Amino acid sequence: MSVEFCFASLCHRRWILKENMEIWGFSTMLESLLIVALVFGLGFVVAIVIETFRRRFNHSHLEAHPIFEDPNSLKQVECPYIYDPAEKYISLIVPAYNEELRLPGALDETMNYLQERAGKDHSFTYEVIIVDDGSKDGTKRVGFDFVRKYKVDNVRVVLLGKNQGKGEAIRKGMLHSRGKLLLMLDADGATKVDDMEKLENQIVAVAKMKHQPAGDISEVIQDIPVVAFGSRAHLEKKALATRKWYRNFLMKGFHLVVLVAAGPGVRDTQCGFKMFTRAAARKLFTNIRLKRWCFDVELVYLCKYFNIPIVEISVTWSEIPGSKVSPLSILNMLWEMALMSVGYRAGIWKIRNRQS
Repeated sequence: MSVEFCFASLCHRRWILKENMEIWGFSTMLESLLIVALVFGLGFVVAIVIETFRRRFNHSHLEAHPIFEDPNSLKQVECPYIYDPAEKYISLIVPAYNEELRLPGALDETMNYLQERAGKDHSFTYEVIIVDDGSKDGTKRVGFDFVRKYKVDNVRVVLLGKNQGKGEAIRKGMLHSRGKLLLMLDADGATKVDDMEKLENQIVAVAKMKHQPAGDISEVIQDIPVVAFGSRAHLEKKALATRKWYRNFLMKGFHLVVLVAAGPGVRDTQCGFKMFTRAAARKLFTNIRLKRWCFDVELVYLCKYFNIPIVEISVTWSEIPGSKVSPLSILNMLWEMALMSVGYRAGIWKIRNRQS
């Protein structure tokens, strides 16, 4: 056997060995990646289940009634609870976190509208509840300035002490309001407050269909569960044309996840302009568990569970600088939707239906 042949054979064997080692190395790396992904996936599932169990009583931590401070008389005013009879026609709940700069303009516009309407219609009574969600700026001071100006019967401030999330701030305001109708609206004034009449008219129309006996619907509207969602869906084409491609991608992806989690029926779940009858708020906000951005999706799910009609109405909306939504907020939304899906579908989160 020639030297050349032996050398060629040796080189061929080394090449085959090297190729086999490369294939084995790639296969080992692939197996390692699959193991890491499996461990991560199992860990994520375990974390969801643990957190879901941890939150199963989140809707039951209804604290003692908060006390509203009257800065004019320095007296404390005990507030009502959602099961108490209504004392006002409408309550406006404004969650506020570090809104020292944007809140004054929005409140001025809101109070001007409410006072003008009350002047024309003496049966129109109102209250504005500002829920300070643990702000670190002068939001509390701004809120109490409005209490001093418009009196504690018309404007009240709830202090949460530490930041708990927009959903929790709204829940707190809803549970301790006095209105037959309850409207949540953002502190930035992105939606014009007079658009509440659109929501109000639709709720009255649905309530009339559900309430057969003749009579003044305003007397019984608080007892008929109906919800109206302000919607920006009519602005979607314009938003798609002006936003960055990745923001549109995230928006479409979020809509898909919402569809899976809560089902179809509502095109815009995230608009911060929603109205509830007192009966609807009673069912929804004594059950809601999610405290931050995704509570709107849970509201849709609970409405479907209780067969509460949802009407979606286009509202005037403009983007105000200073949004609190960030990529981290989107991740938090996805996390909370996963918790909600597991919690309700696995029966870990029980829904109570107290009638009184």
